[in-house]
Amino acid sequence: MRRRARIPGFDADVAVVGAGIVGLTLAGALAHSTPWTVTVLERAPVAPAADDNEPDPRTLALTVASVRLLSAFGAWQRLPPAQRGPVRRMAVWDARGSGRIEFDAAEVGQPELATIVENRRLLAAVDAAVGGYAHVRRERAAELTGFEVDTTAVTLALAGGRRLRVRLVVGADGAGSRVRELAGIDFIHTPYRQAAVVCVLGTELAHDETARQVFLADGPLALLPLAQAHTCALVWSTTPEHAQRLCALGEADFCAELGAACGHALGRIEHCGRREAWPLSRGRATRYVGERVALVGDAAHVIHPLAGQGANLGLMDAAALAECLGHAHEDDRDPGGLATLRRFERWRKGENLFMQMAMDGLRSLFAADADPLVRLRNTGLGLVDGMRPVKAAIMRRASGVAGDLPALARAH
Repeated sequence: MRRRARIPGFDADVAVVGAGIVGLTLAGALAHSTPWTVTVLERAPVAPAADDNEPDPRTLALTVASVRLLSAFGAWQRLPPAQRGPVRRMAVWDARGSGRIEFDAAEVGQPELATIVENRRLLAAVDAAVGGYAHVRRERAAELTGFEVDTTAVTLALAGGRRLRVRLVVGADGAGSRVRELAGIDFIHTPYRQAAVVCVLGTELAHDETARQVFLADGPLALLPLAQAHTCALVWSTTPEHAQRLCALGEADFCAELGAACGHALGRIEHCGRREAWPLSRGRATRYVGERVALVGDAAHVIHPLAGQGANLGLMDAAALAECLGHAHEDDRDPGGLATLRRFERWRKGENLFMQMAMDGLRSLFAADADPLVRLRNTGLGLVDGMRPVKAAIMRRASGVAGDLPALARAH
C-alpha cells in the first residue's frame, strides 16, 4: 500500500488518545490498512508483561472476529499459544433451578467460540505489533489538556505547553474519557449495585476447554479456561459488600466459598492468585462523533461483563473506524469530516446499544427471584438448549462469525 507522507502543517492525520488495547488496535488497524499517519498519546508507558509467573487477574474473552482483527496487523502472532485459552464449549446454568444450556463450537463449524487471554499479555503483544509500523508515532507521558477545532484541523494542547495539529482526534481513553469531556459529549452513566471479583485459579479437575457460567442470586459467576488444563480465570459479579469480603478472605476460605458457589463444577479449587474487585456500571455516550472527534471503546459505551463482550465491542469500533477512514482516503475525503465520522457512528452505535440492552435484559432476568420468573427462565433455558438452529444463531453472533463485521474482522 502506498504510504502517505505527513502533510505540511500537520503533525499527523489522526491522533489516538489512549494507549490501551482498543487505542493501540485502532493505530495498528489504521497503519495496516490505510495510508494515514497516526500519533498515539499515552499518559504512561505501556507496562510490559511481567517476568514472574504471577498471572494477570484481568482477562479478556476474545471472539473469533477480534482474533481476526488482531491477526490482521500482526498482534495475535506475538501472543504465544501457551498464553491463549481456547473456549470450545460453554455451559450455562441457573443455581436456583435445573435449567441449563450448553454450546459447542463444532455445531457451527468453528474451532472455538472464543479465546481467553490475560489483559497484560495481550496489551504487550498489541504494543509490540504497533511498534513495527514506521508511520505510527508514540507520544509518551502526553496528557491532553484541551483542543481547538477549526475548518481544517484540531489543535491539541498537552500538559507542559506542547501542541499538536491533526485532522482527527479519537478518544480511546476509557470510561472517564477526557476527549469526550472536552468535546462536550454527554455520557449517561448508571452504576450497578455490583462489583466483579477477578483472579486466576487452579482447579482439581481439568476445564476441558469449556467456559462455565452459573447465575447466582447476586450475579453471574464465570470460570473461563486458560491455556493450562487446570487453570481458569474467575469473573464473579456480586454485591460490592460481598466482593470486598471475598477479597479479604484468606486463600483457603476463599477457595472453599468459591467451590461451593459454583457447585464444585471443577472439583476442589486448589489455589488462587491475586484477587481484585472492580465496580460495575453501564454507560453510553449520547454521540460517538463531533467535528473532527470520534469515540471508541469504553469512551463510547460500557456494558456488564456477563457475556465478556465489552472489549470485543471496542475492538470492532476500532476496526470499523479504520475502515471508514480507509474509504475516506480512497474517495479523497477529509478523515475528520462529519460525513466520514457519521458513517462510523451509524455503523457502531446501534450494534453497541443492542448488545448493552441485551446484557441488561439477561442480568435483570437472572436477578429476579420471584418463583414464577425462576420457573420461567429455567424452562426457557431447557427449551433453547433443545433448539439447535436457535443455539447456532446465538453462537454465530456471540463468537463474531455473523453480523455486520468490519473487513479486517471477517474471514478471508
